Amino acid sequence: MSVESPQPDGPIIVFDGVCVLCNGWVKFLLKHDREGRYRFAAMQSDAGRALLAGHGLDPDDPASFLLVDGTQAWTDSDAIRRVLTGLGGVWRLAAVIAVVPRVVRDPLYRWVARNRYRWFGTTECRVPTDEERARFL
Repeated sequence: MSVESPQPDGPIIVFDGVCVLCNGWVKFLLKHDREGRYRFAAMQSDAGRALLAGHGLDPDDPASFLLVDGTQAWTDSDAIRRVLTGLGGVWRLAAVIAVVPRVVRDPLYRWVARNRYRWFGTTECRVPTDEERARFL
């Protein structure tokens, strides 16, 4: 099954390019985003740093996940929920994440984010394949 070209102004996911868990998330999204809806920017890239700073996040303390769609932005568990539901199909069931209050969800998310290097390790920044290159900023 072929993936369509990404939307030039579609949603952008800013991820930690040296985090093994984060790279696994990007790999998962590349596989399941069959419409090529999402684009990606590593936090370590100029584009990623600019997006983080532009939305009030510290580019030198990347503990947050950022989804930018037009002029709107989401972080942490809200961003993950929106990304998953945006995949369509069975992934729309991720909307139930909103049933858990943000006051519970986000601290849990941040706890995992703070410990991700220790639990999952680090790697070299992901280099997209030729087929994926158009989806990365």
